[in-house]
Amino acid sequence: MPTRPGLLIGRIFGIPIYVHPSWVIIFVLITMSLGVQFTQEHPQWTPAQHWGVGVATSLLFFASVLFHELSHSLVALAYKIRVASITLFVFGGLARMTRDPSKPSQEFNIAIAGPLSSLLLAAGFYSLTIFFPYSTTAGALGIWLAETNAALAVFNLLPGFPLDGGRVFRAIVWGITKDFSRATRLAGVSGKLVAYGIIVFGAWLALTKGQWQSGLWMAFIGWFLLSAAQESMAQIAIRETLSGLHAADVMSSEIPTVPRDISLEDYGQEVLRTGRRCHLVITGERLVGMMNVQTLNSVPRDEWAHMSVQAVMIPREKILWAAPEEPLLGLLERLLSADVNQMPVVSGGTGDGAQIIGMITRDSILRVVRTRAEVGLVTAEK
Repeated sequence: MPTRPGLLIGRIFGIPIYVHPSWVIIFVLITMSLGVQFTQEHPQWTPAQHWGVGVATSLLFFASVLFHELSHSLVALAYKIRVASITLFVFGGLARMTRDPSKPSQEFNIAIAGPLSSLLLAAGFYSLTIFFPYSTTAGALGIWLAETNAALAVFNLLPGFPLDGGRVFRAIVWGITKDFSRATRLAGVSGKLVAYGIIVFGAWLALTKGQWQSGLWMAFIGWFLLSAAQESMAQIAIRETLSGLHAADVMSSEIPTVPRDISLEDYGQEVLRTGRRCHLVITGERLVGMMNVQTLNSVPRDEWAHMSVQAVMIPREKILWAAPEEPLLGLLERLLSADVNQMPVVSGGTGDGAQIIGMITRDSILRVVRTRAEVGLVTAEK
């Protein structure tokens, strides 16, 4: 699973679409493979046709993957679940949603939308072969994309989390048991079994059939699914660890501040002296913004002495706030979704009457996770 979105190529329905650098690898490999395949199967074509159809087929394949992820996303949006981004990467695509579905039926419908969309595309591309034989460029393109989209749908229906089939399985178990955590654990175990099966199958292809390229690729996919299944298990552990905790339980009551008119040079010295990475910017007793190390580093070093904190700070109206009673798990999801490391905690709303009572950071939340896990382990051992 890609940790960074990659290159932004556009937005569809307001959803940012990214291409991860690893996408280039598979695009080149598929294009080269198709160019060679079409050269062997259609010697009557010109070299331009061989490689032109190869490139077009690769582009349409990734358009199909994007359509698959958009199908998930549109159903999620219908349930008021915000989709942070869609990323195309070496294994296909990933739609990143800001929260889990709140009902089993939502989980099922979001998950099944992807495979159904791939089957719809398979039928559409196969219809091209009715009008164009395989010997033509349109016919060859149509049959390859029809078979690939059908295979994509079937593969994604395997009952292994985080594949679509694994999410369908989780939705069914969730609906039966009424327990999301238990359903996720069972789906994670199923995902591991499916991943191990794919790895073993890849090894069998390589060692007994001599199909080293296909075997290694299958093993690599299995390893990826295994990692993703393990990650899902870790996420449910974090969910259970943070259950019942709120922002007020973890926040630091110490609120570091700096005046708005100090230079970035002086601010950098303050960071080095105290080790604090985030400060609220004030003028008198009035809050005007927030400053952190990330913002400081966005300015060239030779400009620090001539620029004030006020010139680059995050203005008050753009600061994300947390309420003291906000559940910690949702707060962590907000921090990750917004890609920020810290957030002021305020009481009395966010207007002029708001009172800042603390600061909360990703690190403080993760420390709670680690500590509670250690205490839980000690308790279990006793």
